[in-house]
Amino acid sequence: MSENYTALYEQHKKAGASFTDFGGWQMPLKYSSELAEHHAVRNAAGLFDLSHMGEVWVTGPDAAAFLDYALAGKLSAVAVGKAKYSLICQEDGGIIDDLISYRRGEDKYLVVPNAGNAKVVAAALAVRAGSAQEGGFDVTVEDVSAEISLIAVQGPNAEAILLTLVPAEQHVLVTELKYYAAVEVQINGQDLLLARTGYTGEDGFEIYISNEDAAGLWEALLETGASHGLIPAGLACRDSLRLEAGMPLYGNELSREGNPYAAGLGPVVSLAKESDFVGKAALSELKAAGAGSTTGRKLVGLKGLGRRAARSHYPVLKDGKVVGEVTSGQPSPTLGYPVAMAYVDIEHAAPGTALDIDLRGKTEPFEVVALPFYKRQK
Repeated sequence: MSENYTALYEQHKKAGASFTDFGGWQMPLKYSSELAEHHAVRNAAGLFDLSHMGEVWVTGPDAAAFLDYALAGKLSAVAVGKAKYSLICQEDGGIIDDLISYRRGEDKYLVVPNAGNAKVVAAALAVRAGSAQEGGFDVTVEDVSAEISLIAVQGPNAEAILLTLVPAEQHVLVTELKYYAAVEVQINGQDLLLARTGYTGEDGFEIYISNEDAAGLWEALLETGASHGLIPAGLACRDSLRLEAGMPLYGNELSREGNPYAAGLGPVVSLAKESDFVGKAALSELKAAGAGSTTGRKLVGLKGLGRRAARSHYPVLKDGKVVGEVTSGQPSPTLGYPVAMAYVDIEHAAPGTALDIDLRGKTEPFEVVALPFYKRQK
């Protein structure tokens, strides 16, 4: 059993959550029905505890240049108040983690890695900050993951729920907050950082708050959100939601053995950056070789034509021959049929291609489709 508990553990226990180990944390898997929680997020709103995620501050005169070197994207081009999805890669182009970085000032960024990779990413950033190249960078890397809780409100009613806890004079800060941006607002009487990103395919917000104040905010959100259909939601529905939205999960679709091009994340890599960055040479070679487009395997979406769902590591077949492997799969509660993501040989990756998946000795028909499976109407 993992030893890490979020500041909201007692709230989850009180709500009857069943728990699972995730990234070394005891996290709520579901509270009652994962199906009900999934539909709540799609149709009303769900409340998630994401406090297992990491938070690393990168500050100093060289913060922008440093993150350009440490990450695959061009973080110096991000405007203050905006955010960027990026990757931290190895020298060989393998993916250490995918993460979001918020620019909170000219020389101040908040980097948010995944739960299981938080310490690894913080350590890698610290090492890269002291890189011998150009004598190192004038930056400070501070891992504050242990001090911060992260609460997310996801779903079409998310904005309306937040507005009930934000002063009227600050409503415009919420309503005009763009996707992949963040702002400091007062929520439930406290000055907090509010971001508009998400991992569900729905509109939604994330709130960064100190551990000691997290429980009070959680309860306030549940109370004021009840009339808007808000219910607590666990990791089970978070996984089905992100799969429908075609969003990769580290450890499933992304890994140190894979690369951004095969995963369909080529646009995240900025080879045009004037500066060098860790993994640039290897990623340049991979792109030139056509990785994920003309050679090797490519991440694709698969729509089930039958009723049985595929699961991670199941073989993908073409005419009885193994041509790929499932990374994530389950029934889609929203769409009503099985969906999966898989790495398949390039020659079988085009939408419309008929493939089979070996479901423990029995084949089931699937068809390659464009991702995402589900896209919300705006």
